[in-house]
Order: sequence, then C-alpha cells, then structure tokens
Amino acid sequence: MQHPALSSVSPRPHRLALVLGSGGVRSVAALGVAWRLAQEGIRPDFIAGCSSGALFGAQLAMGMQGEQALSAATALWSAELTQQRRWRAYVQLLAPRLAGFGAGFALRDDRLIVQRIAAAFGERRLEQLETPMRVSATQAASGQPVVLTRGSVVDALRASMAVPIIFPSVEMDGQRLVDGVLSDPLPLSAAADAQVVVALGFRGAMPRRVDRLSRLVAQTSTTLINNLMQARIDAARATGQTVIMLELGLDRHVGLWETSAMPYLFEAGKRAVQARMTDIVVALEQATQNTTRPLFAYQTSTHGTEKNDLYHHTH
Repeated sequence: MQHPALSSVSPRPHRLALVLGSGGVRSVAALGVAWRLAQEGIRPDFIAGCSSGALFGAQLAMGMQGEQALSAATALWSAELTQQRRWRAYVQLLAPRLAGFGAGFALRDDRLIVQRIAAAFGERRLEQLETPMRVSATQAASGQPVVLTRGSVVDALRASMAVPIIFPSVEMDGQRLVDGVLSDPLPLSAAADAQVVVALGFRGAMPRRVDRLSRLVAQTSTTLINNLMQARIDAARATGQTVIMLELGLDRHVGLWETSAMPYLFEAGKRAVQARMTDIVVALEQATQNTTRPLFAYQTSTHGTEKNDLYHHTH
C-alpha cells in the first residue's frame, strides 16, 4: 500500500538520488532499499555508487528488482573473487627491478571478477542503463575522485572496486583508475545536483586489538575512510542539500564475503527505508513544491569530456 503522504507527490520526484557506499556484502541491502521505495512509487532519478555499492547499484540501474536482483547478486559476489593469486606478484616484491614492479602491481588476479561482471552486464554502457548511473573511482596518479557516467559498465565497476595492492588498477581512456573508496567512499559529491539524497553508507569497524601490522594498517585506513565519509556528509548538508542516511540496524556481525547473509541484508534494507519513510516523503514533497529552487552545480574539470567519459569533481 502506498504511503498516505504520497498522494500529493509526483510519481517521479524532482532529482532524487540513491547514493550507495562501499561496504562489502552489506551493500546488497541496497536491493531491499530500492524494492521498498518502489513499493511506494518512489524511484531515483539516478544512482551513484562506490565499489560494492556501485556493483549492486548497477543491478538496480539495469532494472533488476526483488528476488531477481538478489539471485543475481549471489552469483556476482563470493569469497573466491579475492583468492585468485598472482604468483608473479611475489617475485615482483622480492626483485622489483628484475620482475617489473610498477604502479599497477596487484596481489590478486581480477579475471574472475571480470568474468562475473561481464556475465551479468554484458556489453552494456552506463549511458544505456534504465536508470542513469554514476560510478565513483579514483585517479591513481593524482588521488582525485572520478565519477564515471559513460562507457562500459564492466570497466567502470572494475575500476570502482580495484583496491590498490589487492587488485590491478584499470586503464580507461589513458587514465589509471583505482577503488573509489580512497577518495569518496559514500559518493555524495557525485549527487551534488540532487535536491534529495537517500544514502546507504557504512562506517568501517575498528580492530579491537592492534597486535600485528595488518591490524595497525586496518586501524589507520579505517580511521581515514570513516572521517572522509563523515566530511562528505557534512559538506553536502552544509550546502542545504537534504541527505537522508539509512541505518541497517544489524543485530549481528556480517562478514565481508558472507553471501549467506544476503537475504538477511535485503530485509534489513527494507526495514531501514521504512524507518525513514516519513522523512523521505516529506523531503520529496518539499522538493516537488519548491520547483524554483536551483539545483546544485554538478561541476567537472577540463578532463570531464565525453571523449574520455571521466568526470572529475572539484568539490
């Protein structure tokens, strides 16, 4: 049944964005979020996603819904994706000059990832998706955030999930791209022209003990990413943009590759939207009524041309 307050809201509210952050398997909750919104007749004008958020967001942008999307997500995401070792990498670490260590170094092979994404999305391009899609990545050489709005879906998703050192960077139009989490883990800046943003982001969990190097690195990187995400949220709200953050309210830990938890996360996404439904409806009503309110500028640098399909934010 439609939310009662929606009676005065148009079926396509003015510039609603669904923004999906990096969160491993937890990002699959986005499928439940979109399903519950659709039940109320609410559909985003565009979707912006980073890393796993981009992966599952692309499913939504392609028109997948409900059980179909959940089934496809299970086929896309599994632990073996990170288990494809590059044995040459160990030689490159031991003898970097002889083995040709370079900026594209990676411990894992991403061919299985490419196969999975290609099987799901084929030759589709971002500009051909049913719902416009913006994919967050990072320019490796400069560290600047990049938003992909055109070009191969497969290449864009590969770039957005290319965790440095773990997976190889992705070359697109002469630029080397890596995981969007480094520059915009919850890509609100990619939705600066939306009046209302419904966002699903995930703060990284800090290690309980720092008793080895890997946990020290995790503590440092998690601190940086969490602070960057909060800074993006604060900056978006400071412009007057309505940002509605969804909280999954999970009652147990969910592992990064715990595909068995996908149905649980799907339901959690539905509940998260339901908890904020009144806020969402009110925000959309206000956006619809205030049609004279100028949209935020979606700025690009001189690199943001249709020739290379890369849009660099200046925010």
